[in-house]
Amino acid sequence: MTKISGSHLFLFILGLLCCSCAAVIEQVDDGDLIHMLTGREDNVIVLFTKNNCQECDDLELVVENAQKDLKETVGAVVVKALNSHMVNLYDPTKEPALIYFRRGVPLLYHGEKNPEDIVRMFSENSEPAVKELADDNFEHLTQASTGATTGDWLVFFYSADSVFCLRLHATWEAVAAHLKHRLNVARVNRLEAGISTAKRFGITESPEFILLRQGKIYRYKPKQYTAQKFIDFATKEYAKQTNPEQVPVEENNINSFITDQLKSLADNQQLILIIAGILAVVILVVVIVVCKASKQKAPPTVKKSNKIKKAK
Repeated sequence: MTKISGSHLFLFILGLLCCSCAAVIEQVDDGDLIHMLTGREDNVIVLFTKNNCQECDDLELVVENAQKDLKETVGAVVVKALNSHMVNLYDPTKEPALIYFRRGVPLLYHGEKNPEDIVRMFSENSEPAVKELADDNFEHLTQASTGATTGDWLVFFYSADSVFCLRLHATWEAVAAHLKHRLNVARVNRLEAGISTAKRFGITESPEFILLRQGKIYRYKPKQYTAQKFIDFATKEYAKQTNPEQVPVEENNINSFITDQLKSLADNQQLILIIAGILAVVILVVVIVVCKASKQKAPPTVKKSNKIKKAK
C-alpha cells in the first residue's frame, strides 16, 4: 500500500478546496443586480434562491456544474441572488428560479434540472422568441382571418400597468423558446398599440390568452400561469374545446376610427351638451340672417289709391 505523506495530503485537500471555491456562484444583492441588468452587461444569468430551501440548494449545485459551460457557450455572467425582492418581477412561483437576461429581456428556465439541458436551452435562445404585435401589423403577420398561412399563433394580451402581466413576461419567453419550432408565440399591449385588436377579439381583461388556429379562436381559461400549462394548452389541450369561435374579420381602419370617436362622444355627456348648445346658437344666427336677407330682397308692394279705384 502506497504511503501518503502529510505534505501530499495537505496539497490534495488544498486542491479540492480551490476547485470547490472556483465552482461557487458569485452572490449579489439587489443593488448590484439592478446595476448589472441596466448597465453594460449584455447577458446575465441569475439564480434566485432563498434560505432553508432544499430545491433551491439542488438547483444551485446544478448551476454550479453548468457555470463554466454557460460562460464559454453563452458568454453570460452567472450570479446568485439570495432572498431577493426582485424575483417577484419575473416569476409568479418565486424561488428557485433561473433566469437568463438577454440585454434585459428575461427568459425563465423551464426544463429538466441538469447542466446539459440548461446550457442547451440558453445557448439556443440568445435572442427573444416572443413577437410583439400591434394593430398595424397583427393581421399582416398572423393572417388570422384568411386561413393563417403563417402558422398557428399563441397570443398573450397584456397591459403595461399590470404587475402580474409584467411577472409573466419571463414565463412567456420560456413558452416561446419551447414552441418556436411548432408555432408562433406573441404578445399584444391591449390598452395601447393593440387596442383595436383587443376589441376585435373581445379581450376585456389582462392577462388573457388565445390560440389562433386555422381561422378559429381557442381561449385559455385556466387560472394557472406556468410555462408547462401554456405549452400543454397550445399543443393538445386546445383540442378539447369542441366549439371554438370563428376569427372575426378585421374592421376597416376608417370605420373603426369613426366608430371609436362616436362611442367616445356618446360616453361624454358634458361634451354633448356643449356641442348641442353651440349648434343651437349657430342655427339661431343662421335663421336671423336668412330672415333679414329675405326682407331686404322682397319687392315693395304697390298700393292703389282710392281715387283710382273710384275712377274705375
